[in-house]
Parts: sequence; structure tokens; C-alpha cells
Amino acid sequence: MRQRQFDLILFGASGFTGQLVVEYLIDQYGVDGDLKWAIAGRNREKLEQVRSAWLPPEQCGQLPILSADTADPSSLERLCRQTRVLCSTVGPYAKTGTPVVAACVASGTHYCDLCGEVPWMAKVIASYQRAARASGARLIHACGFDAIPSDMGTWFLQRAMHERHGVSAGRVKARVGRIRSAPSGGTVASVLNLLQEAGRDRAVRRVLADPYALYPAGVEPGGDGADQRGARFDPDFHQWTSPFIMAGVNTRIVRRSNALLGFPWGEDFRYDEAVLNRSHYQAVRAAVATGAGMFALALGPTRTLARHFLPQPGAGPDRAEREAGFFEIFFRGIHRRDRTRDILVKVTGDMDPGYGSTAKMLGEAAVCLARGEHDVGGGFWTPASALGEKLLDRLIARAGLTFDVIG
Repeated sequence: MRQRQFDLILFGASGFTGQLVVEYLIDQYGVDGDLKWAIAGRNREKLEQVRSAWLPPEQCGQLPILSADTADPSSLERLCRQTRVLCSTVGPYAKTGTPVVAACVASGTHYCDLCGEVPWMAKVIASYQRAARASGARLIHACGFDAIPSDMGTWFLQRAMHERHGVSAGRVKARVGRIRSAPSGGTVASVLNLLQEAGRDRAVRRVLADPYALYPAGVEPGGDGADQRGARFDPDFHQWTSPFIMAGVNTRIVRRSNALLGFPWGEDFRYDEAVLNRSHYQAVRAAVATGAGMFALALGPTRTLARHFLPQPGAGPDRAEREAGFFEIFFRGIHRRDRTRDILVKVTGDMDPGYGSTAKMLGEAAVCLARGEHDVGGGFWTPASALGEKLLDRLIARAGLTFDVIG
């Protein structure tokens, strides 16, 4: 990649999550340091308001504002040719993301996003993988709560298992413990759009049901089946569990990481996610509520009605809610031969997972890419397969995450 004006451009900086990433990058890297970055979007007035909210007047000029519109591919390509990395918070990605990916691939610009829309990810990977390899563009989806804690938590566990016992874990169970989060209009919009697409397109439904939807082309799938739907007792955690709504994204990313890394965890590696509950009753209630909610939103009339009551795009938890949030996820690595050598890992985040922590995770993934802290070629990657230990170090040092072997 030839010398470019910027290390990083944040596209969609005036959106709710985009503003949080702006705040984080200013706090961690400033606007007059060695990270050369800018903000971009289609509405300059809104971008100026964002910049003024976080910088004193005398520093505003040090954070450039650039214009681009997803409806104008030429503006996107001009934008991409100015930077090493484009970090996108513009969603729903199925509606607005493809032109952005195309521009990055064409210009050889690295890319990362917050996408949790598996059908769209599968579509653009299939469409642009060959061109990305040729241009050298490295593209990484799912750099927020979906799916960095799951992806990097599994990567961390497997490294610890190999260091302790010289083997990989044949299976990893991820179980969500305590969590406090609040919904955002952007996430609601992405979920509703995905359900609408699934309702009218059988191909989308097939992708959503495929546990290996994000596996590299031509690779034989492993032995994992459908994500958990009902309440189940987990003897390894001695607790009842219920479905985790993000499992449909996270599990696909973790399985793709194993494949992209060359199957260091085995071609028979298995991975699943669920939520820990205090009782059978709580697990059943949570499972029923999750299933009923998704079923209702899958129906057109109910979905239309729900749009009037759910948070709208641009809305989300306030600072107090974000700072009061947190999450913890436990990962049990199952030893292939000796269950007394299983490993238990705990991953935590110190803010609301979907927004406070997500903004920090995305920011560090983008900077990691911009600093060249990867040793992979062009193509579509996952956080763990592209950034590995460098990203882990950043998440611990700067983003408020912890990764600990606790058993």
C-alpha cells in the first residue's frame, strides 16, 4: 500500500455508535499524535457537531471531515484511496455496506466493521474474496461485542490449553454469565431488516440456519448443529442454560477463525454458546421469551407495529447506562483425552457490551489494522485469525477487557 494521507477514517461518525468511537479515539489517541485519522459521512453539518462535542474549538481543525455517500460509489472510492483503513459503523450493512466493501477492495484499503448480519457477510465474502486477495485489502467483520469476546476468548483459551497440555481443546463451551446492557436503535434496525429479508427470501433463511455459513468456500463443515433453542442443563457448569441471541453470529465467526488459521483446533472442533441461569424456571422463561420475541418480529404486521415502540436509529443508552453496563463470559475448553485437564477461562468487559465496550473494541481493531499489526494477506478475515495476540494486548491494555484462566 502506497503512502496515504490517513491511517484511519471512521465512516459513519455521526451515528450513535460512530460518535462513541470518535470519543474513544480522541481519548486514547488524540488528534495531534502519530495516528492520523479523520471522520467521514454524508452530512457534514452533523459531523461538525460531533467534532465540536468532543474537541475544543482550537483543536477542531486537527480532525479532518470528509464527505462520502453509500449511494455514490465514486465518492466512496475517493474516500478509501486516502486511508490505510476504513472503519465503518454505517448499517444495516445489508442495505448500505456492499458499496463500502467494494470500494475498499478496489482501492486495496483495509476495512473493519460492527456487522452481525451473517447472510450479508456470507454474500460479500463470496463476491469479493478473490478481488480482495488480489488488491491486498484485509477486511474484518464483527469487531464489536459480536464477535470479539467470543472469537478472542476462544483463541486465548486454545493458546492456554496448548501451553499447559500441548493439545487443543476439541470443544469449547461459551456461557454468558452476568451481563447488563441496553438496546440501541441501530441494532434494532439491523435485526428488523435481517428478519424482513429472511421472511421474503428462502436463501437468507438457509444461511441463517447453517452453522457453517461463514466457512471458507470448499471446506468440509464440522460436526456442530443448530444453536440452542430451549432450556438445557449443562453438567460442566452445573447450571441451567437458555439461548444466547448473539450465538447465531458468534459461533459462525469462531468456526471461521479455526478454518482460516488452518485448523489448529482440529477439523472436528466444536463450539457453542448459551446463557447461564440460576434455575430451571429462569432458563425456561428466558428461552420462551427469546423464542416468542423473535417469532413475533419475524411476522410482518407485528414487526411493523414494533418499529413504533422500539428504539429508533440514532438512539441508544446514555453515558450513565453505558458506564453501568458490563459483561462476563465463561469458556470451558474440553480436553480431548482427559477431562481433569479441562480449562476454564473468563472474559469480562467494563462497560455496556453493545455500545461502551463495542466502541472500544472496534476502535482498537481499526488501530491494530492501521498499525500493520497483522501477518495475513488480502481477503476476508476474523479478528482472531488476522490480529491475534496484537489485538488481545490492545483489548487488555486499552479497551477494558480481561482474559483470565480461572480453572
